[in-house]
Amino acid sequence: MDSKELENIIPLPSIWENLKELEKRLIQVSNSSDAYLTEISQYLISAGGKRFRPLISLLAGELGDGSKEKVIDAGVSVELIHLGSLYHDDVIDGATTRRGVESTNKKWNSTLSILAGDYLLARSSELAAESLGLESVKLLASTYAQLVEGQTKEVQFSFDTNHGTDDYLKIIEGKTASLIKTSAKLGAMASECKQETISSISKWAWHSGIIFQITDDILDLSSDEKTLGKPSGNDIIEGTYTLPVLIALEKYPEKINKILSDISENKVGVNEVINEFNNDEIISESKLFLKTHLEKSESAAKEIDNKTVRNILLDINTYLIERSN
Repeated sequence: MDSKELENIIPLPSIWENLKELEKRLIQVSNSSDAYLTEISQYLISAGGKRFRPLISLLAGELGDGSKEKVIDAGVSVELIHLGSLYHDDVIDGATTRRGVESTNKKWNSTLSILAGDYLLARSSELAAESLGLESVKLLASTYAQLVEGQTKEVQFSFDTNHGTDDYLKIIEGKTASLIKTSAKLGAMASECKQETISSISKWAWHSGIIFQITDDILDLSSDEKTLGKPSGNDIIEGTYTLPVLIALEKYPEKINKILSDISENKVGVNEVINEFNNDEIISESKLFLKTHLEKSESAAKEIDNKTVRNILLDINTYLIERSN
């Protein structure tokens, strides 16, 4: 996802002005009295990123009349959870790169990466308690629990060729869709939106979050390392079998099981066989899953009265779908 493209999709100057304030707030809130911890905790913040989740919070904030500062803090809170989870994910996956730079566990070590992730999660809770209130703290806590459940299930099924697409959807609902939904809901709550507006944008975000992850998983098999910020096919190497791989397994179990076994035993490089998973047949079937969630997401967006925001939400969906083409 390209930041410039997002600027074209979201042509609201107020959003981008608020994002600049959010970046400053992110640094402020993640600052520690310990300079060493601050350096590690702010490492991935400085590495960049599209800030997709806080942008969703800011966009939801346009639907109400609440405090701009609270909406910004909502975006900061969800981004801190996202960042904290990335620090932990890289340890779990043994990753060496993140956002085009060395991962924190590679640059420092796994222990410090876990501690920095914990620190960012703690700061998210502290900020929500101070700025947003108890309901928001509960929402963030339950969202992180869903994220952990999704991640646990993903680890449970590592290198397991016997699970299917239903398990995959449960995983991405927990590890991706839950936080994107909360990004929208928290922004709308901070902006004091009506309950029906909160419900509509939350439904939009839930289904768009699933679209986001499926397209991301397709891109993992079809894009190069420069575009991804990590090696293509990396999920397969790590034993994370995403939707295209699971569809290929269902269609050609004997052949694909043999290929996955050879990759895990280093008998063959993933780039030598990646076309088995990103060919037209497999990608077309993967996109059938996108269609269902696109229809539900668009239906929810159309419930929103604010025409400008409604059209932006629909344009985001179009962009998410098209980036997998």
